Amino acid sequence: MTLLDFNTGKMLKEKAAELRRHIIVMNCYAGSGHPGGALSAVEIITSLFHDEMNFTVANKNSPSRDRFVLSKGHACMALYGALAQCGFISTDEFKGLRQIGGKLQGHPDMQKTTGVEFNSGSLGHGLSFALGVALGAKFKREKFRVYTLLGDGELNEGQVWEAFMFGAHYQLDNLVAIIDHNKLQSDAECDKVTALSPLLDKLTAFGWNVIEIDGHDFSAISAALYTARRAKKRPTVIVANTIKGKGISFMENVPKWHGSLAPEGEEREIALKECGYEGGDL
Repeated sequence: MTLLDFNTGKMLKEKAAELRRHIIVMNCYAGSGHPGGALSAVEIITSLFHDEMNFTVANKNSPSRDRFVLSKGHACMALYGALAQCGFISTDEFKGLRQIGGKLQGHPDMQKTTGVEFNSGSLGHGLSFALGVALGAKFKREKFRVYTLLGDGELNEGQVWEAFMFGAHYQLDNLVAIIDHNKLQSDAECDKVTALSPLLDKLTAFGWNVIEIDGHDFSAISAALYTARRAKKRPTVIVANTIKGKGISFMENVPKWHGSLAPEGEEREIALKECGYEGGDL
């Protein structure tokens, strides 16, 4: 296992703080969205885009680029923020989030937004798409890797478990699935809707290399991704324990901030202050 060096860790923390600002600003511009699940995924997406993946503006059309599939498409504000950080889109586009004619849809759209690899909306499809891309890479003997981010509420979908069987059967060790395990979905706690426990045992039984981590700890994320790259003949699933609404005090672990809404009045002032926004009124 490699340790995350000081400079990389510092850079990732700065990028994560900026990404949280981007999410809150977009949410306020649109007056709607899904802030809770976007905020819980910040450290995961930051690690992927700024430390792990071979995916840049320069190689965006290269067959050898790594691929990222946001299966939990409602968390698209986190993806859009990361794409802006990496130069795929301009922060000016944030003002058009979820607006007619805007490039940033309420769920990712690869026809409209540069850097988006997969149109996601209805939950449960992203893992299957990622499997197909990973299997295609194996057939073509390509060396790129595929990463997909799922929500834990998304695991209620039967297609996800068919995909877990498929991935193990075809030994897709070029694939990493990350579960944003914030334990809340749109209605309530996940275990009150459909219990996931014992989640790790289930995933292990399906034949995957299973790693559990703190999804807000950059060192833990980096170590898990390092381990995943060295797994052979098995795909890896990382169960990242996170906090829904992470970083905004009144959103943390509160189901209603799944979406679709945005902070107003005093809550907006608090959210903008806590994310470090200093740009004036939105």
